[in-house]
Amino acid sequence: MAKRNEAPEDTRIREVGGRPVRLTSEASLPKLSAVEIGSYALAFVGMWAVLHFKLLGALLAGMLVYQLVHTLSPGIERHMSSQRARWVAVVVIAGVVVGGLAALSIVIVEHFEHTVPNIQNLLDQVMQIVAQARSRSPEWLSAMLPGDVSQMKEKAGMLVHAHMEQLQQGGKNVARGFGHILFGMIIGAMIAITSVRHVRRLPLSTALVARASRFADAFRRIVFAQVKISTINAVFTALYLLIALPLFHERLPLSKTLVLVTFIAGLLPVIGNLISNTLIVAVSLAVSLPTAISSLVFLVLIHKFEYFLNARIVGGQIEARAWELLLAMLVMEAAAGVPGLVAAPIFYAYIKRELVHLRLV
Repeated sequence: MAKRNEAPEDTRIREVGGRPVRLTSEASLPKLSAVEIGSYALAFVGMWAVLHFKLLGALLAGMLVYQLVHTLSPGIERHMSSQRARWVAVVVIAGVVVGGLAALSIVIVEHFEHTVPNIQNLLDQVMQIVAQARSRSPEWLSAMLPGDVSQMKEKAGMLVHAHMEQLQQGGKNVARGFGHILFGMIIGAMIAITSVRHVRRLPLSTALVARASRFADAFRRIVFAQVKISTINAVFTALYLLIALPLFHERLPLSKTLVLVTFIAGLLPVIGNLISNTLIVAVSLAVSLPTAISSLVFLVLIHKFEYFLNARIVGGQIEARAWELLLAMLVMEAAAGVPGLVAAPIFYAYIKRELVHLRLV
């Protein structure tokens, strides 16, 4: 009778932090076959290859299109077959992408036509900010700032001439990056519209499909969660820059541009907020010291709120704490630069889900 009250050999209970926790022994861990181990190795090699061959843009674009097609398809399937629904979803996404790019181009052109009519006005506006920053900066820092527009143009020309080769190579890299994104979107759409046939897969293909499915799920969780956070952050920033400050007769130059930068930069976890916040505080300091202090206080309060938001949205989605993401981003940035920084949350979310599935963490 006493043996009935004992926990099984492979699951024992231990009290950790005042709570009972079920410990899992090695006997209950899933036994991986050689094929499954090989699929994990191929998955890690694939992630390395994406960064090494600079294919991150293609991967993200393809995954985004794939997820959007599968998000839109269920609603369309009520009126037609699954295959046709996916085709319609692809057409809708293509129309939205083309229309969105056209609308974005029009908005950017109109914005610069109304806010910054020409390059000279832009330089004058920047010089006004620089001149105000010079008066409020230490002597060693103000000596490094340009004194007038002609000096700024001269320094800019010298920089362009000195780095002409890098600029040309950068232009080629940008063009190649856009080509990768286009091909990635096409490949993602082709995979999404491929009908799922009930065929018997061989062991390796079955294991690779499992790896790809978990990676797609990790991508969906981290990217869609980050879009929500970035949108909320941009809305609060717009309320502050476009409504709150003008009520107190303070208006930052390029306020709408700062809101747009806040949304785009906010798509990068943690580091994006640092970029947008630095720009906002710098522009606020050029206006006045009280404005800079109020902007700093606003940003601190917003990010205190965002800590809870991140913990609830991103952390809840991938079961990770903020320090885990920061550590992953630090390591990936050191290993692969900016692409590694962008890929870190997605790759870490995928690895974490695999470890959770294997009951290792």
